[in-house]
Amino acid sequence: MKDYPGKILEINLSTGSISSRAVEIDLIEKYLGGIGFNARILYDEIPAGTEPLSEENVLVFAAGTLVGTPFPTASRTEASAKSPLTSQFGTSNSGAFFGIQLKTAGYDALVVKGKSLTPVYVAISDEEVQILDAAFLWGKECWATVDILEKKHYGAEIALIGPAGENLVRFASIENGRYDGWGRTGLGAVMGSKNLKAIAVKGTRGRKVHDSAALLEAVRKGQQLIKSASSYIAFTEYGTLNASIPYGKNKAISAHNFTLGTLPDWKEIGGRQIVDKYGSRHVACQSCIIACGHWTEIKEGKYAGLKIKDLEITPVMSFGATVGLNTEAIIKASEICQRYGVDMVSAGGVLGFAIELYKKGIITTEEVGFELDFGDDEAAFKLLHQVIDREGIGDILAEGTKRAAEQFANADRYAIHIKGMEIPMIDPRGRWSTWSLGMLTNIRGGDHLRCRNPVENLRFNDKDEEYMKERFGFKKPMYDRLDMPEDLKSQAIDLESDTVDIAVMSKWAEDLINLYNSVGICIRPPVMEKVGPTIIAEACRAFIGVDISAADLMKSSERTWNLIKLFNLREGEKVDASKFPRRFYEEDIDGNILNEEKIQAVLEKYYLVRGWDGRTGKPDSNTLVRLNLVDDLG
Repeated sequence: MKDYPGKILEINLSTGSISSRAVEIDLIEKYLGGIGFNARILYDEIPAGTEPLSEENVLVFAAGTLVGTPFPTASRTEASAKSPLTSQFGTSNSGAFFGIQLKTAGYDALVVKGKSLTPVYVAISDEEVQILDAAFLWGKECWATVDILEKKHYGAEIALIGPAGENLVRFASIENGRYDGWGRTGLGAVMGSKNLKAIAVKGTRGRKVHDSAALLEAVRKGQQLIKSASSYIAFTEYGTLNASIPYGKNKAISAHNFTLGTLPDWKEIGGRQIVDKYGSRHVACQSCIIACGHWTEIKEGKYAGLKIKDLEITPVMSFGATVGLNTEAIIKASEICQRYGVDMVSAGGVLGFAIELYKKGIITTEEVGFELDFGDDEAAFKLLHQVIDREGIGDILAEGTKRAAEQFANADRYAIHIKGMEIPMIDPRGRWSTWSLGMLTNIRGGDHLRCRNPVENLRFNDKDEEYMKERFGFKKPMYDRLDMPEDLKSQAIDLESDTVDIAVMSKWAEDLINLYNSVGICIRPPVMEKVGPTIIAEACRAFIGVDISAADLMKSSERTWNLIKLFNLREGEKVDASKFPRRFYEEDIDGNILNEEKIQAVLEKYYLVRGWDGRTGKPDSNTLVRLNLVDDLG
């Protein structure tokens, strides 16, 4: 640890105080970094029952342990606070280059407390940290703000909010430069509530390495593992859009607010060939050898001249499926969200919800100010700007679908959320899997990015009558190469029946992704398939000089997951919150409908696998003792 330079920087906007403290070895060994640091800090420093938009809320940015090294995809930073959207643990992860600047400035984490009386931004340049006036930036959209701050702070990376965050839209994002962001759970509204417009950070110190030769060997192994993944070539060419057509064929996309399962022209709207048509080059984050992002240009037509980083599956599903827009309108919707600071999943969910309410006659032209329909881009964008500005009916929709539904008669069944957060692209009626269950067990609400079978096989969509299994579909060499303890692997994957146990795999997948979000690497399929705790432990030992094993890493990740669960229980999470929207249990898509009792049985099995009470989902005392969390039992 003598080589480890990390500190935690704390800024109190109420008092103007700025301080830093060394990262204790105990914190590193128990929580690693990234989401682990955030979970520990928020649990300890946010008082129970805190209103998310009050000055008592705490916002933390923590770069992963391996950020600042050339380990493949080590670019990720976790941002966390109590969520304005869910009133639970709010957290989001982003790559690009913010994390390496924070690390090379000498900080593992930035903790922001309090509230400024006037708009401010924070400028960090190594040990020089300033709270500066941001009145001249307040009200500006994100790209204009980045342009200004990059000139004032040359070489800095910028985390910032747009008008949506300033106006406390509950699903406002924190943007990460121009084209990336911490999207989910409404963290942009937390920054807005603190009158914090932006954080500009520049580091010049580099990173000390405990054992350079060992780290380079771990980097070489990590690169070889990723390049040998079955999905590597496909992801270097088309990125996340590889999943679009399989989910469309399975009638498992969010078409028209989850009413259709797919669209007749879905391949033309959201198939991976749109990358060939609109993409001009690939875009990579720090240390990435996959480069799954796409520089996108529209050369003619209504939106000619538009150039952004885009064509990810999230906006394609959110705006192409949920709202029914065509491809060029999807790209325009992404630009609006990037410029004004809005989470794309929740934005699409809110628009789809409002359009369906309109078509059902629950809201009227007089209330909206114009007509709404799926596929109408001009109307969708007008409504989205009303949400961003909190004008007219947009003021209600800016609260998110759960709260908005409470303002309209008989609207609840059309609000597609879990635990208050709008769910993404996957309709579990069309495809039931580890990924589907993960939307219920997710510690941040309805979402698809915290649980995924690392060897999910989209070629198959077998329907298990009891909801307990999904198809493995690979040959034994894939099983043998999976970096997972042998006893657990044999429980999770049955080669004889060619199945995966969803409850067992969910627990492993959540802990694995939590590990990635702690050390700062990406969750793209080529990484999940091949990069496990063994090579990560090797890289961590080489970089920071802590004697830590693969088993230690997984225990740390499990500890963080349980601590976040305790936070959510403390903040009022109810056992019956882990339910899909009623639509999924009561309305079929192509004959497919969910069986609530059988899903509950899978959920209860998952709780037991986690060492939680099978009925309530509360971590039991033995689990908390094993994870050294017994003092946090509430």
